[in-house]
Amino acid sequence: MTITQLQVPKDVQRVVEKLTAAGHDAYVVGGCVRDAIRGVDPQDWDIATDATPDEIQKLFARSLYTNRFGTVVVRSGEHEVEVTTYRTEAGYTDHRRPDHVAFTDSLRDDLSRRDFTMNAMAWRPGQNGTTGELVDPFGGQRDLDARLLRAVGEPDERFHEDALRMLRAVRFATLLDMRIDERTIIAIRRNAHLAATLSGERLNQELTKILGAPRPSVAFRMLSDVGLLEVICPELEECKKTPQDKVAAQDVFEHSLATVDATPASDLVLRLAGLFHDIGKPDTFADGHFHQHEFVGEFKARQILRRWKFDKETVAEVTHLIRHHMFWYETHWTDSAVRRFIRTIGLDYIPALFALRRADNIGSGARSPRMYALEALWQRVQEQIAAANAFSQRDLAIDGNDVMRELAIPSGPEVGRILGALFERVLDEPALNTREKLIELAKAMRP
Repeated sequence: MTITQLQVPKDVQRVVEKLTAAGHDAYVVGGCVRDAIRGVDPQDWDIATDATPDEIQKLFARSLYTNRFGTVVVRSGEHEVEVTTYRTEAGYTDHRRPDHVAFTDSLRDDLSRRDFTMNAMAWRPGQNGTTGELVDPFGGQRDLDARLLRAVGEPDERFHEDALRMLRAVRFATLLDMRIDERTIIAIRRNAHLAATLSGERLNQELTKILGAPRPSVAFRMLSDVGLLEVICPELEECKKTPQDKVAAQDVFEHSLATVDATPASDLVLRLAGLFHDIGKPDTFADGHFHQHEFVGEFKARQILRRWKFDKETVAEVTHLIRHHMFWYETHWTDSAVRRFIRTIGLDYIPALFALRRADNIGSGARSPRMYALEALWQRVQEQIAAANAFSQRDLAIDGNDVMRELAIPSGPEVGRILGALFERVLDEPALNTREKLIELAKAMRP
């Protein structure tokens, strides 16, 4: 059934009305139409028109035009609306941007350059009580209703124009629970090698969205099946060849996917750590064991995340979790041992590390004993944190200035040695962490 009404914000509708009142065609287009049909409130609204950028700017004083693609940003009420002149494109030498852009007066020509049929629809809001008009030359609404992701026109052409569209296909199929049309998926397999031309920044954007899916494993299996994973992350593809004796998975790849699914969708650091926590196993597999795979994994994950242009803080947090994810707990640990564990991991990392271990256990199909031990350690860690004990030298009741003043010694390595020794004593006996007791101990350590 053809759509006869879509909810378009009044600010956006006013832009359309002003363009049509001036004698121009104007339609809401692309992803916002797709989302509105799905009943999802679009975050961004785009308009396509036969008006040229100069004509658009003459109509809208609050507008900005700074590109060669015919897009003018118009401020209307609470919305910044991108208004773009109908255009055709030709030549994609870098498999990303068109070499040539030409304006046209044909809406169909403009829609034909888009990636998927569900994104190649246009909507003209009704005016003065009239019904709106859906322009859908490629069957986008039908495909959307059937949950079918299909490239516009010839799939090979679409993917040669922009190689990122292949990853977008996987993302849309995952997030919108769609299946990819057979011709489209065959074309992805045929053109997967073009993904090697994609920049780390663009991969970062797509993969971050994929990792926000309820079950990222769906996307990563699909990326592997169509040949994209081997191009963008051969290290993860290699994990399919490494066997693993797990209840829930028979190889490192499947275990990693089960683990990432078990991490919270809202936490990108944990999602990345879950995906790559065992990335070092293929390189360390020997006699059924993976000796020190966490250290190799830390190194490889850092390489991958840097290649994908993740920021330094994210890289540092993810690799720290991978390095320490193989911690082990024995019930005979003393309170001092628990405090030393907290010191080694870092207080700020404790919640994330335990969340990663829980996900790892779920991904392994682990049951009671390992889970009980993990929860027992978690309880003991919380008790030590609640006691406000010192977990780093910063938590000591005195600092280097106090040591230099009370011992009358200059700044230098000796100050650091004394503070380190004091911290070790406090780890064993938290009650020593008072100014008076630490100064007394420090004086006894005077060289």
